[in-house]
Amino acid sequence: MAKSNNYDVIVVGAGSVGVPTAMALGNMGLKTLVLDRHPSPGQGQNKKAIGGVRATHSDPGKILTCLNSLKIFSTWQENYGDDIEWLKGGYAFPVYRDIEEKALKQILPIQKEYGLNTDFVGPKEIEEIIPGIHPDGLIGGTISPDDGSASPLRSTNAFYKRTLELGVTFRFKASVNRITTKMDRVVGVTCSDTQYQAPVVVDAAGPFSDSLSKTAGASIPVVPDSHEAAITEPVEPFFTCMVVDLRPAVGSHNYYFYQNKRGQVVFCITPVPVIIGTDNRETSVFLPQVSARMVGLLPRLKNLRVRRIWRGLYPMSPDGYPLVGWNSQVEGLLHATGMCGQGFMLGPGIGEVVARLIAKKTTKEDETILKGFSPYRSFGGEEALK
Repeated sequence: MAKSNNYDVIVVGAGSVGVPTAMALGNMGLKTLVLDRHPSPGQGQNKKAIGGVRATHSDPGKILTCLNSLKIFSTWQENYGDDIEWLKGGYAFPVYRDIEEKALKQILPIQKEYGLNTDFVGPKEIEEIIPGIHPDGLIGGTISPDDGSASPLRSTNAFYKRTLELGVTFRFKASVNRITTKMDRVVGVTCSDTQYQAPVVVDAAGPFSDSLSKTAGASIPVVPDSHEAAITEPVEPFFTCMVVDLRPAVGSHNYYFYQNKRGQVVFCITPVPVIIGTDNRETSVFLPQVSARMVGLLPRLKNLRVRRIWRGLYPMSPDGYPLVGWNSQVEGLLHATGMCGQGFMLGPGIGEVVARLIAKKTTKEDETILKGFSPYRSFGGEEALK
């Protein structure tokens, strides 16, 4: 085998998780190859993300991971010069029912414990940060001003450029046929008629992680389901935070929207029942459904014209938490998947944990994250702010 096809690590997937993982591996000095079936980075589910980045979670692992991600996003332009459209607009969870008020207040202690600048405030403060929000019955809500948003494609391309500078190799239009093993140990991967050799393969394949793992004789509980999103024409900025309405309605759970740095309103909804599978065709249900809910909450949105609708895949785990860690059946197979639609915000933080895990340099915080995200944990519940 050609020497140039020998690597320390092979990453499968050049998206929200794969590219920052490769960047972190490059920073560690590990000879790394990234393989992706698309023609360029971020062309899978990454470009279908809406761009929110928050540390305001209810789980220590997610909080710690996203705090690290926030550091990377918020300082990127200062450190590397690329405009990734970072906007420190914060997140707001407006509340109209006692059930949501109770749930949000219950998780405030753990958010405070991990240093989050998060508070439950009254209706006046919510009306100030979301001008024009429907006031009737508004109890208040949670605000987290240190959260924000960035452009998924601009961010991933900036990370990609930096990763190339670190000496990482990318191969595009390279579909991985199988992970090659010998005596239940990873020895590399096969793409068409080309073989690449490495003792470690990182599964950053998202919704396709289970099918990838099965080529090595393993399996992982990741199931793809689909969610739709859309973006409007740009208008003069009138709010900056990501607005998350946790109330369920007929045909949907929560929905969320924000105005990006260009003045466009970007929005998404969680359908009920979930739409399992890899079909990425838009539906006729989404826009009327989400528009009615958004305009009901914030009436001044009613005259905005929608520019584009799309549908992307969420790699779902049984409990809504990521799956990060070594496979117990195949030595050298490391999973970084199951982000449940939060790969963009989790990706940079996950990438650094994965790189330290491979380099055997994990920190105390990493161990907390890895324990919570273990692929072999007991899948007993769901995260409150999934």
